Amino acid sequence: MSAIDHLVHANQRYTESFPGPRPLRPKLRLAVVTCMDSRLDLFGALGLDIGDAHLIRNAGGIPTDDVLRSLALSQRALGTREIVIIHHTQCGMDGFDDEAFRRELAEESGVEPTWRVEGFHDVEDAMRTSIRTVRECGWLPHRDDVRGFVFDVATAKLTEVV
Repeated sequence: MSAIDHLVHANQRYTESFPGPRPLRPKLRLAVVTCMDSRLDLFGALGLDIGDAHLIRNAGGIPTDDVLRSLALSQRALGTREIVIIHHTQCGMDGFDDEAFRRELAEESGVEPTWRVEGFHDVEDAMRTSIRTVRECGWLPHRDDVRGFVFDVATAKLTEVV
């Protein structure tokens, strides 16, 4: 069975206990920006339920232009007011060489990427930069309540970065 077949089968089982539709606007008026890493169980670790928050994930949980676009829609069209950014230990973006990656893609495909893959060397420093990026984004009307945390993948503990 392929991974996709597994997902389809799991969905069939899930629909049997699905609690039904939820409102369009997140109940907690919260947006969470975090990494795409498969070790981050946001529902379990943060006590979230379906419909509680917008979850925006990408490589490294970095607030790229696309993430800022999603946050702008989240706030302006769907009522979120608070933003939590979560980076984590043992991230694949820690020490990632963007220039080498972009060069490799360009050499293999003949097309240079128009986007960057932001790596970092210090997860807490990267978090401070991420918080600053979100707080300075003029597209977001609600920038005062932006907090950042580092998730420890070994213990699931969140540590706030101030």
